[in-house]
Amino acid sequence: MAASALFILDLKGKPLISRNYKGDVGLGEIEHFMGLLLQREEEGALTPLLTHGKVHFLWIKHANLYLVATTKKNGNASLVYSFLYKVVEVFCEYFKELEEESIRDNFVIIYELLDELMDFGFPQTTDSKILQEYITQEGNKLETGKSRVPTTVTNAVSWRSEGIKYKKNEVFIDVIESVNLLVSANGSVLLSEVVGTIKLKVFLSGMPELRLGLNDRVLFELTGRECRRVGSGTAPAQGGDVSPSPRPPPDTVRPSPGGKNKSVELEDVKFHQCVRLSRFDNDRTISFIPPDGDFELMSYRLNTQVKPLIWIESVIEKFSHSRVEIMVKAKGQFKKQSVANGVEIAVPVPSDADSPKFKTSVGSARYLPERNLVIWTIKSFPGGKEHLMRAHFGLPSVEKEEEEGRPPISVRFEIPYFTVSGIQVRYMKIIEKSGYQALPWVRYITQSGDYQLRTS
Repeated sequence: MAASALFILDLKGKPLISRNYKGDVGLGEIEHFMGLLLQREEEGALTPLLTHGKVHFLWIKHANLYLVATTKKNGNASLVYSFLYKVVEVFCEYFKELEEESIRDNFVIIYELLDELMDFGFPQTTDSKILQEYITQEGNKLETGKSRVPTTVTNAVSWRSEGIKYKKNEVFIDVIESVNLLVSANGSVLLSEVVGTIKLKVFLSGMPELRLGLNDRVLFELTGRECRRVGSGTAPAQGGDVSPSPRPPPDTVRPSPGGKNKSVELEDVKFHQCVRLSRFDNDRTISFIPPDGDFELMSYRLNTQVKPLIWIESVIEKFSHSRVEIMVKAKGQFKKQSVANGVEIAVPVPSDADSPKFKTSVGSARYLPERNLVIWTIKSFPGGKEHLMRAHFGLPSVEKEEEEGRPPISVRFEIPYFTVSGIQVRYMKIIEKSGYQALPWVRYITQSGDYQLRTS
């Protein structure tokens, strides 16, 4: 059992729009929600689930709105919260911005969407691309014979329409890994994890079935195979195994990373609804009929000790209580043939600093007084290189800086053609009854997530 009713409220708790799916919870019950929320907030015990009598309120906040689902049953809370976030996603697809004004301007369409998104308390069609086929902003201009519901709504494959055609059939695969890192002032790694996503952009005709092969350790153990070096790809073959070609940037083509022959143990794997989970559980095959266009196929996490890709050392020197000099050294600790792009190193400075002067061996530095930061920008940072930045500030009161403490240095970067985990797309198999030729392209990117280094 999921939700009995859904409400969208403004910041004062006034209902803007509601839909009662089951009728077992009165619409007047929502009047207790805001009082409960404010009371819990004052007590410092605010939770995502509030209860008044026998009625449970499951809520989320988005911009200046509260989305609240009510139920009297012991429902599936995870399902309800997933549905609420999906409602936000669908409304954002329709109205660009989801806020009080967009709700007031689109009552008719929202009622139509709420009827399709949920039925008798159970989520139904939640894919915005499918909904947009028959619920449009011009809903009052329906022509005779064109108001029928698309077959995708009742189809087993509700996320893909039939009859899609492209002159050139292609699949673009992006393997994106974000590195979360926290390093203590003495240089020891306190937190280290890799969060990865595999995103696809699909331009394929018909209803193709795709099978994606990764260098998954569990798969190698199940099949008893040793991990082999993966080549950079060959020309595609009709209806058979297609080795992914490297995804071309605007002016060049490079091979996928194939250095070390190793497998990867993926944790916390989450899939798009199109993936056949039973098949994956049985033999680790990622088999699916993809949606058309962009979507996130899967996400994963690796709790592994990652060597900091960009290492930062900082020295702070104070002179006669009137000025301070900061020296920052950055070193690329990734392989020499890779290059980090768009590197930004944010160095915190005292709030009463003034008269900034900078000297950098590469790139440029700028002072952001409103954030008490120096941003050192390096457009291109090759692996194995070291760069220096010196900053000089006037400092009326050194003592104040001691009271404030020192926030960590944070780093942003992006390294193309490289993954920290060593994950590789081994093959992409495309099966379609017409047997057309398809081109898969793969691109690997490593970027910074929450990447921080504390200073002494």
